[in-house]
Amino acid sequence: MTWPELDWGDVEQAVALWLRSRHTGVRVANELPADLDKKLPLVQVQVTPGGGEEGTTGVTLVDVDTFGKDRTAMWDLARQVHTSMLALAGRSSGGLVIDSVSSDTRPAPVSYGNPALRRAVATYRLTSRAQAPA
Repeated sequence: MTWPELDWGDVEQAVALWLRSRHTGVRVANELPADLDKKLPLVQVQVTPGGGEEGTTGVTLVDVDTFGKDRTAMWDLARQVHTSMLALAGRSSGGLVIDSVSSDTRPAPVSYGNPALRRAVATYRLTSRAQAPA
C-alpha cells in the first residue's frame, strides 16, 4: 500500500513542551548548556536512533536525562519526570497526538564525570500519528 506524504512532526519538541508544562522551575532543554552545574535542576530530551513507521503510526525512541545537584535531587526529579512521561499517553502536545508511551529503560543513574551534579537516564518509546499535509 502506498501512503501519501505525511508530516511526522517533532516528537522531541512535543515531549519538551509537555515536560515544561508539568515541571515549573525545571529547565527542559534539547541541548545542554556549557554551565550545566549552574542550571540545575535540568531535564534533557533527545530523540535517539530506533523506531520507525508503519502506515500512519510512528514509533520514536526518546532519551530523557534528569540532572540534579545530588543523588536525592536527581532521583526526585527522575521519578517525577517518569510519571509525567507515562501520563503523556493519549494526549496532545506540540500539535502531535501521542497514542502510547512506554519505558524501554526506566530511570537509572549514569555517571556524568562532574562531581557538582548527578544524572539519571531513561528511554521511552512513543507512538504518534502522522499528520496529513495541509
